[in-house]
Amino acid sequence: MGVVDFFGDTTYSGGASMNGPFLGSLEAGAVIVSIAGGASEAVQYSIRGISGYLADKTGKYWLIIAIGYALNLLAVPAMALAGYWPLAFGLILLQGIGRGIRKPIIEAMLSYATKQHGRGWVYAVHGALDSAGRTLGPIVVALVFFLQGDDRTGYALLLIPALLALAALTFARIQFPAPSDLEQQREAQARGFTSAYWLYMSASACFAAGLMSFELIAYHLSTSGLVGKTGVPLFLAFGTGIAVVVTLALGKLYDRFGLPVLLAATFVTSLFSPFVFLGGFYLVLFGMALWGVGQVIQDMLLKAVVAGILPEGRRNLAFGLFYTGYGGGWLVGSIAAGILYQQSRIGLVVFAVMVQMASLPLFLIAQRRQQAEQ
Repeated sequence: MGVVDFFGDTTYSGGASMNGPFLGSLEAGAVIVSIAGGASEAVQYSIRGISGYLADKTGKYWLIIAIGYALNLLAVPAMALAGYWPLAFGLILLQGIGRGIRKPIIEAMLSYATKQHGRGWVYAVHGALDSAGRTLGPIVVALVFFLQGDDRTGYALLLIPALLALAALTFARIQFPAPSDLEQQREAQARGFTSAYWLYMSASACFAAGLMSFELIAYHLSTSGLVGKTGVPLFLAFGTGIAVVVTLALGKLYDRFGLPVLLAATFVTSLFSPFVFLGGFYLVLFGMALWGVGQVIQDMLLKAVVAGILPEGRRNLAFGLFYTGYGGGWLVGSIAAGILYQQSRIGLVVFAVMVQMASLPLFLIAQRRQQAEQ
């Protein structure tokens, strides 16, 4: 599944590196660009609860995953056909819907290997391959621009990794028809959704509200004149490249030290926005490195936390509901960020820093509740 997501995120991230400027070229403003990225993320998180419930109820997880991947990946090259921003906006939402359908089931599948290999390490290896794809996608797009290609050429070219991802998914289905067979001793011990689970969700929603999608960052880089068109996807590649290395390190550290690793990473991430939105070229580059740490929290550390409080028999639903709450925070934060960006960039920075800092005490309270409920 790591190989599947390597090709999948090459496609998805390559498209994301162009979405902001492409929407701008279709006469969409900053608010529309921010909402497009935020709504796509929010819908992919909000639909996870439904997807997870259906997977637990029907047992047809491979079919549901296949539908999710097809929607998520094929909507990216379809952007080459969009002539108006509402159509492009809709395709970006469709990418999020497909991503949301598949994500909780993949995370539940991986949880069957955590008893043997460690929660942090299992999600770190998968996350590193995921992040490697996110790094490659923008580099491919930057190469297209360097060779005088346009956005539509870039979107069309991303059909290749999309098809490779679907081929790898078919291979995974044949090799591992029942991933639950990997787990000899049950890792999920909780009887239901505990108060610690809901507190972790609330803390994660605060974190998400301040993280921001790359669409708004790309729009800022493009309209402010800090970098040229070719440079925008390279900034995304740099941030996700940092995530590849950091993911493996934090995965090992989390298995050894637990929550303090998440708290330290959250604090570091909360400092990204002043550098990205108020700094010059090199400060923005540094800010993107901090933003990359935030992607590790989103794509690896939070999953490792949830894997430790899963209710048996409802793993897919548990992951789905958790990221539904996360997506709600993301949507609220994206709307606020788009409005604040046009009114006051300092106000935007203050909002992003404060709302992510607010997650720190909530994570601590959640851990204490988890210890009390065990």
